[in-house]
Amino acid sequence: MKNKTPYPVNIIGAGLAGLSAAFTLARMGVPCRLVSAMPSERAQSVMAEGGINASLDTMGENDTPAQHFEDTMRGGVYLADPNSVWKLCSKAPETVNMLLSLGAALRTENGRPVLRNFGGQKKKRTAYAKSSTGKILMTAITDAVRRYEAEGLVKRFPHHRLYSFDIKDGKCCGVKVIDLYSRTVIAMPGSVILASGGMNGLFPGMTTGSVLNTGDAAALAFISGAELANPEFIQYHPTTFPITGKRCLVSEAARGEGGRLFTMRSGRPWYFMEEKYPELGNLMPRDVVSREIYLVMNDKDCCGKVFLDMTGLDRTVWEDRLSDLREECIRYLGTDPEDKPVEVSPGIHFYMGGINVDEDHRTNIRGLYAAGECACQYHGANRLGGNSMLGAVYGGQVAARTAAAESDDDNTASEETRTDETTEIMQPPGIPEEAARLMRDSLGIFRSGEKLEEAAGRMQELISAETDAVQKNRMILGRAVLLGALNRRESRGAHTRTDHPERDDKSFRKTTIVVYDGKEIKVSLRDIPEKRGEEQ
Repeated sequence: MKNKTPYPVNIIGAGLAGLSAAFTLARMGVPCRLVSAMPSERAQSVMAEGGINASLDTMGENDTPAQHFEDTMRGGVYLADPNSVWKLCSKAPETVNMLLSLGAALRTENGRPVLRNFGGQKKKRTAYAKSSTGKILMTAITDAVRRYEAEGLVKRFPHHRLYSFDIKDGKCCGVKVIDLYSRTVIAMPGSVILASGGMNGLFPGMTTGSVLNTGDAAALAFISGAELANPEFIQYHPTTFPITGKRCLVSEAARGEGGRLFTMRSGRPWYFMEEKYPELGNLMPRDVVSREIYLVMNDKDCCGKVFLDMTGLDRTVWEDRLSDLREECIRYLGTDPEDKPVEVSPGIHFYMGGINVDEDHRTNIRGLYAAGECACQYHGANRLGGNSMLGAVYGGQVAARTAAAESDDDNTASEETRTDETTEIMQPPGIPEEAARLMRDSLGIFRSGEKLEEAAGRMQELISAETDAVQKNRMILGRAVLLGALNRRESRGAHTRTDHPERDDKSFRKTTIVVYDGKEIKVSLRDIPEKRGEEQ
């Protein structure tokens, strides 16, 4: 492809999606800037544990991309774009093999990846590296990108944060970013790929994700005119425990290897998932497991607590597959899970909704693309474990190819420039305390229209009174989530309404679209595309 400028693409975020985009662009010979508040070694992607999905069929179960597709669509309660999901699943083996070629040290036997069971899937298709898969993948792709940094194709800007978008006539022409050391503002021309992760700042103390993933980039995109899609779908991971400032994840890999959930009822252990769901048991999709844990914790005949029993796992499983998880339980809980069950409860883990993108990861703003957890793509109403890292790597590739193909012939600006602006840096990782309480109390595992409406009304009052621009943007984003949830008058996947307990495919098997016109937040529903042939 013809190069129009030295750095025609700006990538915001240096986790798996951002690195994948940078790697893809560089391999095409398209230079890019890679902007992040922290170095890649501290990105949230490093924290991902369980694995990455692909129908590699190395376990002799006759797995296929078609089965991966169906599990993904069913797990997301048929709310995702089937064409995007088909591309994701059909390209998954190629994606994982690419990571292996970069040196990702996934577990292998006789040169072939070993696959494990994961929730919502009937076949073993999750490649892994103990319970530190994210760290392993990030190490490999970070190293690959550094080679292109040395060649000048990737220019890194660590310790920088997004400040604003340069949008003219509906087109994103670049961004401004803050140097967190000097507090000066730098203008960067070119198209933009947003790969900034989830909206953890809306739920301080409640999430397993990094407290550095504030959601500020998504909030800036939203107030700048980018559509949100399905923001109401927030995944609670069923097995977490509290640590300082956040929740610690007990990977689904523990249940994939044989861990069992139970509560005490009438003085005896009750393995409720196995009794209620005999086919998949503890490996039901995460929304189902989280709801069941909530119900038994509030069942007057039970003890009010839920435990994950991993004491029956073989010693070789602990040594070869879950040693990292064991170390975390010992370090943070003082409990050795090999000897004693671990008390767990649900915590916010992933945002299925986010910035609305099409199959090619375009937003509704020309020149602005999004990939990874900040984007709404692939997961529908509930994400299958193992699909997030796949979606980040594959989505980053797609966004990069689209951005490269659509870079402007008339874009002659070349280098970033420091402006005369300086700014104070917003430090709190979350929204104000009362706003956080509104989000927490109304957007739990079970929701009601009354609470959502009350929270949305009070949030507007807080927005009107707020003078800090960053906090105002965060609360506008939070209110968008509340209004999306209020508008969806059904129960589907991770969204359960006590006042609308049934699924309503006729009215609500549609994508929630939320837009902000500078004054008002407007919510509508959009039809899901029909699936094309698999030869697409």
